[in-house]
Amino acid sequence: MKEAIKKSEVLIEALPYIKKFHKKVVVIKYGGAAVAESGIEKGILEDIIFMNYAGMRPVLVHGGGPLISKMMEKAGLEPKFIGGRRVTDKDTIHIIDRALHTINKKIVNALREMGCRAFGLSGRENGLIRVKKMKTKPDLGFVGEVTSVDTTVLKQLVDDNIIPVIYPLGVGRDGHLYNVNADDVANEIAIAMRAEKFVLLTNVNGIMKDKGDPSTLYHTLTLKEVSGLIRKSVISGGMIPKALSCVNAIKGGVKKAHILDADIPHALLLEIFTDKGVGTEIVK
Repeated sequence: MKEAIKKSEVLIEALPYIKKFHKKVVVIKYGGAAVAESGIEKGILEDIIFMNYAGMRPVLVHGGGPLISKMMEKAGLEPKFIGGRRVTDKDTIHIIDRALHTINKKIVNALREMGCRAFGLSGRENGLIRVKKMKTKPDLGFVGEVTSVDTTVLKQLVDDNIIPVIYPLGVGRDGHLYNVNADDVANEIAIAMRAEKFVLLTNVNGIMKDKGDPSTLYHTLTLKEVSGLIRKSVISGGMIPKALSCVNAIKGGVKKAHILDADIPHALLLEIFTDKGVGTEIVK
């Protein structure tokens, strides 16, 4: 009986959030080493499906670095990274396309098998993601940065209650296919879709004062506070681009951005549908 009452209390706590976020778009980015050849962990997909059945409009953007590297090595190509970005020549871009398409198809099929409608697409389809070549020294090859997002297809999908599952490639004005950072694609989609929330699923709890101590987690930060923590090097290393991605989304009109640990069971639901949450939310 006590356990049943506890479950009912959880549902009551979630109710106002379900009402508040009904038909609101939430863009979720899940990538890095967490995305395997088999796709995404079942728990994450369950959370996304729950959100969908609760009336929200989730949009999923994923990567697939490990499979890309594996396929490159199989083709006799050595994966190279500069500043965290993959050096991408003509052979590599086609391998990236195949690898991400493989993962995308598996995620879409898994969502469908679990009872919801999903549709997979890449940033190149229907001009979804337009990019320009990223100018760096040394040159990274076919690596792009987002210049625009055409939301026509995405809006049709979410209006029909279909979950878009997107992998981060884009097309330049030169007609070439470009590899694009998944965080950048996700936050630009969130801005273009006027999303209620932008969620980055990572391998850490969120932004912490002491990286080794989860009890020092910042549950809520403003844009000003994020800038201050970067200046003080509290936010450092790989967390800087993630924090800046959230900042960009908020400045672009997204209501809230969240950084969560994907390893926490049902992290998405705990962050969105409970009062305290489990990660770091960033607000204006």
